[in-house]
Amino acid sequence: MELEINIIDAFTDAVFAGNPAAVIVTDTWLTGSKMQSIALENNLSETAFLVKDTTNSYQIRWFSPITEIDFCGHATLASAFVLFKKFPELSTVTFIAKAVGELPIVKKGDGEIQMDFPNNKPEKIDSWPDALTSGLSIEPNEVFRNQQAYFVVYGSESQVLSVVRDNAKLKELAPLDVVVTSVSESQEFDFVSRYFWPANGGDEDPVTGSIHAGLAPFWGQRLGKDELKAYQASSRGGVLNCKVIPNRVLISGNAVQYLTGSITI
Repeated sequence: MELEINIIDAFTDAVFAGNPAAVIVTDTWLTGSKMQSIALENNLSETAFLVKDTTNSYQIRWFSPITEIDFCGHATLASAFVLFKKFPELSTVTFIAKAVGELPIVKKGDGEIQMDFPNNKPEKIDSWPDALTSGLSIEPNEVFRNQQAYFVVYGSESQVLSVVRDNAKLKELAPLDVVVTSVSESQEFDFVSRYFWPANGGDEDPVTGSIHAGLAPFWGQRLGKDELKAYQASSRGGVLNCKVIPNRVLISGNAVQYLTGSITI
């Protein structure tokens, strides 16, 4: 069996930046074990698999190299990019995922792709596992949590950039990951973050769309803004434009094609 594969750099307008994701569209679902094997072979933070549902909607599933993921933003952006390129007459598409429901996607006139995500604003916690403190070289100022991750809030961008993680300790927090964040010291951005996920896929994720469904409402409330521009400060880096609306978060970004090919299984 041969399958078309596209690798897209998401949340960037240049190759070799942002977060790469593989996208594979099939007529029917492959087995879970086969999708997991493909994701492991790709060795990217996520591989997205799509199966057409109706004219403008697709079922979507996301796999890291080690497990299926409930919700992935950058591979959703990559998937929309592939469909909009393949079917240029489309300006909207809806993805359907078991854990997060319907995700409406819009191709904007400026070239960005806008994704409509659930509002996953985290809640403050007063105590947290020792593995979180010992897993980070800088002690948190505050800690919040949602269903995806612990949100470690630091007092400065320099702390976000310089913090060192202990993967073995952070793995003890499974199934939750860890995002570290602060207000941006640049006038270009409102806040910055880094995302560590040794429990579910890798060391540090280059750009994490799903976690901004929590970061945007958190910083939006703290900064008194509905529209925010975010930078995820990994070695590749990525830019996300966020808008908080009632019960939802709109996250927009660019994407570029890196590879189109075929795989044989």
